[in-house]
Amino acid sequence: MEFVNPPGWARPKGYSNGVVGRGRLVFVAGQVGWNHEERFETDDFVGQTAQALRNIVAILEAAGAKPEHLVRMTWFVTDTDEYLARGKEIGEVYRAIIGRHYPVMSVIGIKALIEKGGKLEIEATALIPD
Repeated sequence: MEFVNPPGWARPKGYSNGVVGRGRLVFVAGQVGWNHEERFETDDFVGQTAQALRNIVAILEAAGAKPEHLVRMTWFVTDTDEYLARGKEIGEVYRAIIGRHYPVMSVIGIKALIEKGGKLEIEATALIPD
């Protein structure tokens, strides 16, 4: 796997601009911040972020992948102001669960999630190298 950032571009913070690889793909459906019983244990944005990331890691493990195999993440957040205001805390939780691995990422502000009480949803794609 090779992360691609064009020469002369500013280094992105917390993500990569592109990735090239070959292997087995794992597609992870959008994960919200609830537990395996589909119950939210907190209404805190950072707490739900941590749970959504733990859910992604559990799915990756079930597929034989690890967090360092992530190549893309798409974050859907219901409150972009809170996401921006709590960026440092989100970064700490991300590094504690995913590590210092920064795939291609997008963050999209949305009005609401289908799951009542959810503050964010994260889709992910991983590539297990040949």
